[in-house]
Amino acid sequence: MLNMFSSSAIPALEQTAVFAQRRHEVLAGNLANLDTPDYRTRDLSVDAFQTALAQSIQRQQSPSSAAFHSASPSHQGSVEQVFGDGPRAAMQQVVYHDGSDVGMEHQVTQIAKNQQMHNMAIALMRSQFSLLRAAITERA
Repeated sequence: MLNMFSSSAIPALEQTAVFAQRRHEVLAGNLANLDTPDYRTRDLSVDAFQTALAQSIQRQQSPSSAAFHSASPSHQGSVEQVFGDGPRAAMQQVVYHDGSDVGMEHQVTQIAKNQQMHNMAIALMRSQFSLLRAAITERA
């Protein structure tokens, strides 16, 4: 059966909203453990999610190449992809006097960025549904 949403942006927006929700839970856990000695922050990689989402969209747009992509070896994340490079990545590995690496400013910034990504996905999804409703009811 043909999914009427498969040719729209709605599935990608849905995945983005779900990812942002799950990432928010992880980031909130980091803040909750702000005073926990030896706590190490956790995070979900936005870059890895965006890459996987782009590959998924590309496979859907060109089904003939799906066999090629599934036959290729799986991509293992390198150290550079996980930790990044440069001074910003080096600062993320700072360990405080209690042995934790939780910085409230950094976590709050990441939560704010994540909230913006979630809000954008929801707003775009709302717009897509509004267009569908207009098409169904034959109103512009």
